Amino acid sequence: MSTTTYAVSGMSCAHCKATLTQAIGELEGVTKVDVDLATGQVTVTSATTPDDARIAEVVDDAGYELTGRAA
Repeated sequence: MSTTTYAVSGMSCAHCKATLTQAIGELEGVTKVDVDLATGQVTVTSATTPDDARIAEVVDDAGYELTGRAA
C-alpha cells in the first residue's frame, strides 16, 4: 500500500469533495481518497505508488489544480 498527499487548489465545497473523491477513486489501484477542504489536501491510498501525472490529469479534468505533493 502507498499513501500520498497532494495539494489541490480550487476546492471549496462538498460538491468539490465528492467530485474529486469519485474521479480519483476510479483510477486503477486506488483504494481510498480523502479530501480535506480546510487544508486543500487530497490523500490517495493505492495498491501501488500513484502516477503523479495521472492524478494531476484527473484533478485538472475535474476542474481543479494539483499544485504538488503536500509536505
